[in-house]
Formats: sequence, structure tokens, C-alpha cells
Amino acid sequence: MTTSYDCSDPAQRREGLAAAQRAVSLKQCVVLPTDTVYGIGADAFSPQAVATLLAAKGRGRNMPPPVLIPRIQTLDGLATDVHPDARALAEAFWPGGLTLICHAQPSLTWDLGDTLGTVALRMPDDDVALELLTLTGPLAVSSANRTGHPAATTAADAAGQLEESVAVYLDAGPRTAADGTGSTIVDATGGTLSVVRQGTIPLERLREVVPGIIGIDGAPATDGHDAGAPSA
Repeated sequence: MTTSYDCSDPAQRREGLAAAQRAVSLKQCVVLPTDTVYGIGADAFSPQAVATLLAAKGRGRNMPPPVLIPRIQTLDGLATDVHPDARALAEAFWPGGLTLICHAQPSLTWDLGDTLGTVALRMPDDDVALELLTLTGPLAVSSANRTGHPAATTAADAAGQLEESVAVYLDAGPRTAADGTGSTIVDATGGTLSVVRQGTIPLERLREVVPGIIGIDGAPATDGHDAGAPSA
């Protein structure tokens, strides 16, 4: 049975977080708020749970979900050979709207889909999300919508698309990214970092930390400055 909890009410928030933790342990999906849009989450270390998440979205293994983490220190537990520039971006923008694609720890027993040995990691800037992640550990999380439809900016939007495929909905009000803009995604698996999706953190802010990062158009910085960051 699907249940929704109003996380603006302290009692419902506690009850909802406990229910979401139970659902995750049972390999079910939950909907949670993030600092960008609402996400659908499942146990990152359960292939069954991840498969359920992908099915709920109508998505195949060729589009593996990112993994949300509760603290920056978890980066080294899930990724290996972390690029120094990626670490600098994490320290500057986590928690926040930045996703880093890194080399996954080869010893981890998980199956997020066809990742080619990588994992996309993010620490969201949302109290409810971070509290849930502290209870559950890393979660595979994708935007709470059916593939091809707009990202959900309210729990009601998510419920309208995902319905009974989700066990628990944590409602924390509308998200600030009202246009459905997600996180900025940076590929940190090569020698030079590159933006693969422009999101809430603009290129010029990334270049304040890593001047040489390549923009989504493939253009490097000119004299350390962004000559024209693509809009979100």
C-alpha cells in the first residue's frame, strides 16, 4: 500500500522517515525530496530494488541511476581513483546540485545497470533527504517521473506519474527548481573534467574552483574564464 507523509509536520516526518527506511529494507521504492526535484529512490546495493526503480520509470539498464550519499566522506567508499579536481568540486558544492561521475569501487557488489565501471554520486542539500540517507545508506535515486515526462517538483506530481510503484512518498513541499532543472553533471573519469549536463550550478561557478573544466559544448575555458556558459 502506498502512503504519503507531510514532512512539514514533525510527527509525520518521523513516521515517514521510519516508513521509508522500512520500505528501502524491503527493496521497495520511495519518493523523497531533494534540493532540485523530487527523486525516486531504492537500495543502491540491491539489484532487485534498482530493477524495480528502473521499471517504475519505464527506463532500461542503459540509463543507470545516480547514487545519493549522506556525507562527503562516502565518496571514497563508493569511488576509486577520485580526480583531485572532482574532490575540489565536491568540497565546494556538496551538499548541492552537483553530480560527479567517478570510477566505481570494483569491490562493491551492486548492479546499477550498464555503468561501464562508473558511478554518478551526489550529496543533496535537503534535510529530509540527508536524514533518510543517514538511516538507509546510499540510495540509487533518479528523478521521480516516468521517462520522457517532466521531472516532478512536488510529491503530488511524482504520485501522479509513479502511483502504486512507490511504497512511501515523503512530501516536503514544492522544490525550488520549479522549472524541473536537475543537478549539473560532471564527468570526472578522464584526465580533464567535463560537464555532460548543465543544471543548477552554472559553468562559471565550476570554473571558479576548476578553471580548466570543459563545458558541455566541448569548449575549454579561455584565460580561465567562461566565455558563454549554456543556460540551464
